[in-house]
Amino acid sequence: MFKWRKNKHIVRRLLILLAIIGPGIITGSVDNDAGGITTYSVAGARYGYELLWTLIPSFIVLIVIQEMNARMGIVTGKGLADLIRENAGVKITFFVFLGLLLADIGNTTTEFAGVAGSMEVFGVTKYISVPIVGFIVWIMVVKGNYKIAERIFLIFSFSLLIYIVSAILGKPHWGEIATSIVNPKMDINTASLAMVIGLIGTTIAPWMQFYMQSSVIEKRLKMRNYKYTLFDIIVGCLATVVVAFFIMVACASTLHNNHIEINEAKDAAMALQPFAGSIATQVFAFGLFIASIFSATILPLATAFYVCEAFGFEAGIDKKWDEAPEFYVLYTSILAISAIIILIPAAPLIQISLWSQVVNGLLLPVVLTCMILIVNNKKIMGAYTNKPFNNIIGVTSVIVLVGLSIMLIVLPFFK
Repeated sequence: MFKWRKNKHIVRRLLILLAIIGPGIITGSVDNDAGGITTYSVAGARYGYELLWTLIPSFIVLIVIQEMNARMGIVTGKGLADLIRENAGVKITFFVFLGLLLADIGNTTTEFAGVAGSMEVFGVTKYISVPIVGFIVWIMVVKGNYKIAERIFLIFSFSLLIYIVSAILGKPHWGEIATSIVNPKMDINTASLAMVIGLIGTTIAPWMQFYMQSSVIEKRLKMRNYKYTLFDIIVGCLATVVVAFFIMVACASTLHNNHIEINEAKDAAMALQPFAGSIATQVFAFGLFIASIFSATILPLATAFYVCEAFGFEAGIDKKWDEAPEFYVLYTSILAISAIIILIPAAPLIQISLWSQVVNGLLLPVVLTCMILIVNNKKIMGAYTNKPFNNIIGVTSVIVLVGLSIMLIVLPFFK
């Protein structure tokens, strides 16, 4: 009898966990987008195993920020955009979200560039891949609902683990990898410092915070099940770091050891073939495709959600078009504009990517400061404000992230 009750209790807890997981895993995984994969690929190819240690502080920072974000959404039942408008005022909200909107159009354009580049590895022109992917993404969101979309997103999240295969095919030196993590070393110069800043800074972006909080609200999560949400967040952050680790290892074991320079993720996929075989190239390109289509779905979705929420419009993929027209029009517009830019023959994609990153870097301190102030407001959070320990970690993380973001923007001008 006791054993039966114990098993029943375990099954019940497992069912609760399965019902709750999603926001943390999806938000963490979407961080490994086309831009992130490019950063990890270039770092591995250029510095080998030397910078693998940066993934440890990245993991810690991501957990701290995502935990606060989820707790805020569960307690208040409101999105971050709504809370910022209520506490910062409409004027400040307008300029912040205008900047975020422009940056996210640039970011979504980068994701479609990832779709185009990955499919070109398989011989498919961007004039076919980009319109088809854009249409599929649009249909999935506009005609689907949150439960269906979340299941698809989770599949995408776990599909990114395919990069483990690329890394193993590259025959990495595990002893050197362990040494580089346990005893980190780095040449102090502008280039290596900029790469470290890029690796840590790519872990967190302003739009991720809005998507995480909106996902928590869509699932109607409660504090009584918060431990399951925390587990979801930790798994998501761990998945992010694991994928990043194996991308860096794959490129370090092959490209760095053979002195191959690359500029983007597509270059990494093509360059792997002579050293790890055509399968490694195809696996790497497929991973880039999955990551790009995943982020091309989430980015405009998150943007449309937080912009509409900030200005009091109905938002959410569980709502029909006539219930939330502003939400769907904005989502469709971001998707269409980004896809069209990619199809322009001489589009300045590198400049678009750079300036969207610059705008993200400028807005990140504002968004994170708002989060810290809100999560410590007892009128808003009640008994669930940050504990002193959380604040020490949270504020330190924010200061470090702000410093890294500023340095990432300023350093290129001093080369």
